[in-house]
Amino acid sequence: MNSASGPRSASSGAHPPSSPSIPLRQRARSATAAELAAIPWLDLLDEAQRERAVQQLQVAEADVGERVCRIGRPATFWFGVVDGLLKMSNDDSSGPAITFTGVPPGGWFGEGTLLKRESYRYNIQALRRSVVAGLPIETFHELLEGSIPFNRFMLNQLNERLGQFIAAREIDRISDPELRVARNLAALFHPQLYPGVGSLLRITQQELGYLVGLSRQRVNLALHTLAGHGLIRIEYGGLRVLDLQGLRRFPLLSTG
Repeated sequence: MNSASGPRSASSGAHPPSSPSIPLRQRARSATAAELAAIPWLDLLDEAQRERAVQQLQVAEADVGERVCRIGRPATFWFGVVDGLLKMSNDDSSGPAITFTGVPPGGWFGEGTLLKRESYRYNIQALRRSVVAGLPIETFHELLEGSIPFNRFMLNQLNERLGQFIAAREIDRISDPELRVARNLAALFHPQLYPGVGSLLRITQQELGYLVGLSRQRVNLALHTLAGHGLIRIEYGGLRVLDLQGLRRFPLLSTG
């Protein structure tokens, strides 16, 4: 299985440690019933299509810092996060290091690359130990050709992701830390793109710092500001969103 909200510059040291291990594909296995239940598009398929997809799906645990996708590698799988947190970036490209977005549970990505049968133009790296599922590219195209509900899911996926990337282009121009954190958190709680998150996201302040390009200390201050506005609640091991629309509308705080 080893085969991208607009960009924001990665801050110095804002990269998770790499974790050498046996290649991800060599650790792949069949998905459990609980893991299959966490894949949102399976229920859209008819019985035969679902059986075919389940047979072809592979699941593996990615270690912290391990790359699921790498720039320049041909796309051979459509990937999704069953559990954990991934980071989409252009690390190791010829340009400046940029983090595009995070991918929390329920998120599937890379469909545009698979549709064009291209090589990856970004890296996908695990910020924490994560369970990642992969559907082979040929099975992906079979579903596109044979399932109208799957096609509708894919159109919605591409449309929502385009909207997210346009919004993140605006985030990239924002210097206010509270506003950057608010907008990025709102993106991670996107109900269509990341249905596995719900209202509670398992994420540390260090992991959030990796995604938004801020230090853990600055993220901590921003989160307490947002909590003070009643938008989130900081809980052990994660963040609970109390007002998603409020996060999306959060105004730039006056410094005067």
